[in-house]
Amino acid sequence: MSSILKVDEIQDTSGNNIINENAGTITIGKSGNTINLASGATNNLGITQTDQWRLTADTNQNTDADVTTNWERVDNPNWDKIGTGMTESSGIFTFPATGYWLVINSPTIQTGQTDTFAALETYISSDSGSSYNQSDRTTSGSSTEIGTTIAVSKPNMLKVTDTSTFRIKFTTQSFGGTSTRLRGDTNYNYTVITFIKLGDI
Repeated sequence: MSSILKVDEIQDTSGNNIINENAGTITIGKSGNTINLASGATNNLGITQTDQWRLTADTNQNTDADVTTNWERVDNPNWDKIGTGMTESSGIFTFPATGYWLVINSPTIQTGQTDTFAALETYISSDSGSSYNQSDRTTSGSSTEIGTTIAVSKPNMLKVTDTSTFRIKFTTQSFGGTSTRLRGDTNYNYTVITFIKLGDI
């Protein structure tokens, strides 16, 4: 047999607010309080999913194509994902949960030979990969300098409504010179993608 406790406010023995409900707004604690989550409990408040993936080695040299190889989840000793994390297969990433997501594309691009411009582009699919729409273009280089190495970042805000149909991938463009490539290293973040779920839909 189940029991139901119906109250609008719970206080500690000193009369301080612990939980209060008023007109549909739930307040936990009072000003100045610290709220801790018990070890092993699931955090459904605030950020519940974060993940980072990087390239383990240089790739896409002289190639305008999807970045399909050399991806790994960041495994530095002082880092770990929150939640389930992203899933990657041949450069196609899928999301573990619906919600509003911040995706930060941070490539390091080296241009060479005759290239003065190169880019890593983000493409989003909401139909299981049948079609993709370009979300951003993160560029490197200048109109005059050749052989530069530049690290840049660009954020994307996404509304992921269905984890079974949403996809994200990254594509190199204007990698025409024989030395133009994405830089990668398995020991630190050279080209890295950051995924953060900001909230529920």
